[in-house]
Amino acid sequence: MLVKKLTVQLPRGLQAKHTTLFIRQAFTFQSEIVLGKHGKTTSGTDLMGIMDLAVEEGDEVILMTDGIDEQVANQMLENFLVNGYIFKEEVKDVMGSLKG
Repeated sequence: MLVKKLTVQLPRGLQAKHTTLFIRQAFTFQSEIVLGKHGKTTSGTDLMGIMDLAVEEGDEVILMTDGIDEQVANQMLENFLVNGYIFKEEVKDVMGSLKG
């Protein structure tokens, strides 16, 4: 299990558009993904749960990933929350380092 504390840098935070993009990406992983804020947690694939967290730009959140692809999931979702984008090349880099 990987657990990271992050400061969200998405403009306007996890509003509907960003939440949908986060969930869409979370569904691509086999690992369980959990997002938390102020002691409240929800599945990384639960639209209403994430919206209920009311994550805004500058908020501190906890990203937890647990499973076979937890490192890739954690890195990509962290990158999205902090930088607002996900690069497919990063997956190749992380997967290559796991095999090596």
